[in-house]
Amino acid sequence: MNTPRLEIDLAKIGHNVREIVRLYGAKGVGIIGVTKGVLGDPVIADIFVKNGITVLADSRIANLRRMREAGIRATRLLLRMPTLSEADAVVRNADISLNSEVAVIRELSKAALSCGVRHKVILMVELGDLREGIMPQDLEEAVKETVSLEGVRLAGIGSNLACFGGVKPDENNMSLLSSLAQEIEDRFKFQLEFVSIGCSTVYSWLKSVNQAKRVNNARVGDSLLLGGRDLEEKGIPGLHYDAFTLVAEVIESKVKPSLPYGEIGLDAFGSIPTFADRGIIRRVILNIGRQDVLYTQLYPRIDIDILGASSDHLIVDAKKTDLKVGDEVKFDLDYGAMLQAMTSPYVAKIYLNRAV
Repeated sequence: MNTPRLEIDLAKIGHNVREIVRLYGAKGVGIIGVTKGVLGDPVIADIFVKNGITVLADSRIANLRRMREAGIRATRLLLRMPTLSEADAVVRNADISLNSEVAVIRELSKAALSCGVRHKVILMVELGDLREGIMPQDLEEAVKETVSLEGVRLAGIGSNLACFGGVKPDENNMSLLSSLAQEIEDRFKFQLEFVSIGCSTVYSWLKSVNQAKRVNNARVGDSLLLGGRDLEEKGIPGLHYDAFTLVAEVIESKVKPSLPYGEIGLDAFGSIPTFADRGIIRRVILNIGRQDVLYTQLYPRIDIDILGASSDHLIVDAKKTDLKVGDEVKFDLDYGAMLQAMTSPYVAKIYLNRAV
């Protein structure tokens, strides 16, 4: 079988989806399945839908279009805030979008009216992670302007945490989001469909509370795909962390020094590399590199050490393993590595256990 490849176990993903829907549902929180980590892959999106998810979210319009054209029957949400120039494409391919700029919402309204649809909007609120969002004190004015527009409907408010600044969901920021939702409903006399939080780490907060206040929705991807394996808890209990397996092939296996010799300068990526002196080692090269995967988030399933990578090569210390040319090496991945491997056209995608 060709290498490098990503083996994707659909049965394990299906199990994760069912368990997350159950776990979050017990707290009154619905799930939006985030597909951006798999580029809106229709095969995986179909597993999400078959196992209980009704709303799929992606950051790229092309991925939403891909799922729509593949016949995936689900509500589609655009995660990354739209640009002014793509308003028409947004309303044609997404039922809902996340927004923080009223100027963009006005363009969405015009585009929706011209297409004869009504586009749902979730206003994003800044809760400290400092990625996207309206400052809480400015939210009421943004709501007022949004509800005045004919082509759109305010479906909810939301926030994003733990993606840029690493800020965790906690009692303070979740209470603020809940109180803002209540204030909007009291002031404008309608009920919000979504009070939504984005990030798989919301599980850490949810498991510590009896109820999720007004938060009724979570946008998650990592937990569904990898069982939250890179959360601080090292995974959500009962989920599969190995639904994705990266397989690379040995293309060189030789005994060599562990330290480069000669005058050291910049490497191909503009850094001056440093190396530990391991003595003489069996130095093995695998057929995958930085162009394909975030190698710092790879975890070999055999006892070898990753030494580094160039664009197209992964260099490892084979230690006591007897790796030969042609041997395959399997790796677990964290989310960043999975995302990059899914994006690389040079990594084959192989589906296991399709009949789920």
